[in-house]
Amino acid sequence: MLTYIYVAIFLIIVLFLVIKIVTEYERLVVFRLGKFYKVKGPGLVIIIPGIDRPVKVGLRTVTLDVPPQDVITKDNVSISVNAVVYFRIIHPEKAIIEVEDFMFATSQISQTTLRSVVGQSELDDLLAQRDKINARLQEIIDLSTDPWGIKVSNVEVKDVVLPQEMKRAMAMQAEADRERRAKIIKADGELQASQKLLEAARVMSQEKITIQLRYLQTLIEISSENATTVVFPLPMDLFDAFRKNKDK
Repeated sequence: MLTYIYVAIFLIIVLFLVIKIVTEYERLVVFRLGKFYKVKGPGLVIIIPGIDRPVKVGLRTVTLDVPPQDVITKDNVSISVNAVVYFRIIHPEKAIIEVEDFMFATSQISQTTLRSVVGQSELDDLLAQRDKINARLQEIIDLSTDPWGIKVSNVEVKDVVLPQEMKRAMAMQAEADRERRAKIIKADGELQASQKLLEAARVMSQEKITIQLRYLQTLIEISSENATTVVFPLPMDLFDAFRKNKDK
């Protein structure tokens, strides 16, 4: 009876060592007698104990944070910038054979590329044209990691930290720009108003009665207010019509 129990235990252990279950998002890179044999999975995979050595590799997209890097831009501004890299393994065998630690290697190449690209860019481009910077980073990192079987799908610059003196200078520049726009708008308004007044004066100069009507309208507007005494000069031309009627 004990013999059957020992045999059963032995078979369970052998099955545990021989049979591997690989999920959909993983692959097994199998080395047979030290040489690359094949990539197996997903599903049920049989491994020969003592002969095959499996290495599990994930195929899902990996989010890699690039730590802040101190960089001097092309226009000599010292900044700190970080980024995030999205990549996934396309060829598991290359990720194991061609590089010792693909995560560490991808992180290092991302840091050096970030410093290089930002250092070749001006601060205004980094702030206003970030999409171009991201595309350039993605292109370079993807090209560098391609021999390792890695595909970089996206790179995003997250934060750009400016020195305090640069922040103050940019705030002063923005304030000066707002004041300039306000003065331009005010000057345009005064120009348009003066043009309208000039047109009105030309119309009134052609018909004297329009000036008299304007005086009367102004009197009506003033009388509607709460003023007790109103001193308003009247042009002598206003009484010409009455004099002519009296002479008749």
